[in-house]
Amino acid sequence: MHKRRKSTGRPQGTGRLAELDLLRFIAAMAVLAFHFFVAFASVWGERPATLFPWLAPVAGLGILGVELFFVISGFVILMTIWGRGLGAFAWSRFVRLYPAYWMSLAAVAVVYGVLAAKPLDPKLSAGEYAINATMFQRLFGVQDASGVYWSLWAELRFYLLISILVIAGVTYGRVLAFMGVWLAAALPVHFLGDHVAFFRHEAVAQIVMPGYAGYFIAGMALYLIHRFGSAWLPWLLFAASWVLSVDSALVRVAKRVTAAGTKAMPVTNFGVVFTITLIFAVMAMVALGYLRMPSSPTLTALGGTTYPLYLFHSVVAVALIPPLVGTMPAWIIGLIATLVTLVLSYLVYSCAERPLQRLLRPRRSPQSTPMPAVQAEKASVP
Repeated sequence: MHKRRKSTGRPQGTGRLAELDLLRFIAAMAVLAFHFFVAFASVWGERPATLFPWLAPVAGLGILGVELFFVISGFVILMTIWGRGLGAFAWSRFVRLYPAYWMSLAAVAVVYGVLAAKPLDPKLSAGEYAINATMFQRLFGVQDASGVYWSLWAELRFYLLISILVIAGVTYGRVLAFMGVWLAAALPVHFLGDHVAFFRHEAVAQIVMPGYAGYFIAGMALYLIHRFGSAWLPWLLFAASWVLSVDSALVRVAKRVTAAGTKAMPVTNFGVVFTITLIFAVMAMVALGYLRMPSSPTLTALGGTTYPLYLFHSVVAVALIPPLVGTMPAWIIGLIATLVTLVLSYLVYSCAERPLQRLLRPRRSPQSTPMPAVQAEKASVP
């Protein structure tokens, strides 16, 4: 059995964690750095790594910012569903994800449909943009309107899987069983997929998500540790998830290096292993309370800005960087694009996303909905 902390009248580790707001912001900035200074060759007109040779080796590791998002998501979503019904969970996810997503999709449509931008153009029809509005475009074989939308498909599948727990009723034992079954399915699909036909089946991979399961499971294990205290089984699941996650990250990054070349994507295997290990170590410290930070308006704003920042940074790059190329040094253009993205993201969060969420989120009494679940919604990812 797990070791429970001494009772204080309510479960431990169920309140909002301000440090997760900071980590989410760091993850979003890492993704921005990867795209702006390594990946967006068509935006700059040449490989960004040649423009920022001093920054590219570090910025290249920003590709793993999404992996940090996934670990945080596993932690926070388990916090969110505890004591909640399926309807409340589904509505909270809709309110959290869709308003900013639809705004970003509209911005993408304007950039390519009205401004006729060329870099990163998905070349979608009006009907394909409409399908993108569902966020299930990959299910229908339709290309993402923006390259960053791929991670939302992984998040949605995680929500569908974890809905099994919500329907069954979330308990410590059921969460452990859920993680164990998922991990037991993901490991052979990932490591044996090239050798066993069943594990190569697309439907199996879509459901099990071997490339990302380790991150979500690790986050869930850490939430159990955070809420109930250390026990050997959650730590064992966490360690096994690290093994799966390291190999998954190496495979994902290797594909980018192979496609772009080492000069354009100067990321080493050591850097990947180190970064994934650092992500897991930092999140473990959060779970154990070693990085506790007091809540503040600044951290809350950073956390709130994260999702718009993730969704809108590529739109800003496409609209802003090409007209400025050649007019000033590249590092100034990159700095301007970053600052504009930050300002725009905060405005989207404070002036549009947050008011819409308040409007859409139904009022609940403290007796009907535990406060920790409401707080957890605001810290969820991406």
